[in-house]
Amino acid sequence: MTLSRRQFVKGASVAGAVAATPFSINKAIAANKELRIYAWAGYITDEMLADFKAKTGINTTFIPHGTNDELMNSLRATDGTGFDIIMPTVDRVPGYLDFDLVQPLDTSRIKWDGCLDSAIAGSEVGGVIDGKRYFAPSDWGTEAIAYNTEYSDVDPKKLSYGDLWKPEHAGGVTVRGHSALVGIGLWLENMGKLPYPLLESYKNEKAMRANFDVILKEAVKHKDMIAQYWSTENEAQGAFRANGAIIGQTWDSTAFKLGQEGEPVAYGAPKEGALAWMEGFVIPKNANNVDSVYEFINWYYTPEAGSMFVKATGFNSTAKGAADLLPEATKQFFKDSYSEQDLANLWWWPIQDPWYVALRNEYQDRYLSA
Repeated sequence: MTLSRRQFVKGASVAGAVAATPFSINKAIAANKELRIYAWAGYITDEMLADFKAKTGINTTFIPHGTNDELMNSLRATDGTGFDIIMPTVDRVPGYLDFDLVQPLDTSRIKWDGCLDSAIAGSEVGGVIDGKRYFAPSDWGTEAIAYNTEYSDVDPKKLSYGDLWKPEHAGGVTVRGHSALVGIGLWLENMGKLPYPLLESYKNEKAMRANFDVILKEAVKHKDMIAQYWSTENEAQGAFRANGAIIGQTWDSTAFKLGQEGEPVAYGAPKEGALAWMEGFVIPKNANNVDSVYEFINWYYTPEAGSMFVKATGFNSTAKGAADLLPEATKQFFKDSYSEQDLANLWWWPIQDPWYVALRNEYQDRYLSA
């Protein structure tokens, strides 16, 4: 993506509150049609569903999942049937089109004035294909370095993915298999030790295999330093709470939630760039309740709904005015975690085509089983 990431902060601060949006669906009809939401665990709270029903009359069922691969596999298994709305990352959307699992949005039915302009523009890569938009951006966040401020050996101003593998952290590291390989790749690339630029790995198999052979060798060398691997938010938090992790490559939400509990865990972007992603609303091909999907998206694009999402997850909402309604502790976490330079240096996940995902999973399996 080519969008300047400073615009996210700027856009959030100057957007201001959006006028209340009238919801048009007939409530008597809505009550008889249930909206089935398939999204990441923890993303949709009872508070959010109650507010949505109060404003629209629409009944909902929230089905949680833990990974992008789980979401994709579920859609493929049902041929896009059984769910009305999903929330994949924008880099994975082209893969859903390859398998004919999703349908384009009717953009005329979405109240775009409630969404940050920067997010709309930033989601064109991956979210708009052959002139049709499939993706309405909902949130963005990062994966970088979470660390125990009492026991880890890091300099917050000089963070690096290489800090994970300091001898002082032996037995206290937590990472996610496939993204740990990318973090190691960025570290090695910064030292000039990859045969190709890391981004070339997403463009052709030759570069991917050449780079990941080097990355895998380095990863296996440090494998005995791992306290726990994680694949879901709860697992990442558990690594710090119960399994001896003092440093890890985690989502920002992990450190945010641990900090809320009083754990001495901070979060920062390494010099190689925090891994950044954007998620959004996508409609499966065989959705049964499309009308209610648009009501849900338009409800989300209000300051109140967006702020509920941020308070629940620790991620950053694309709803205009949401940031203004957040608790001071949430605002402070963002300020403490990202400098202006960090935001300009985000490493946005490239488009991950199915061929790349298959190879990535192959290398991840080799890493985890080594």
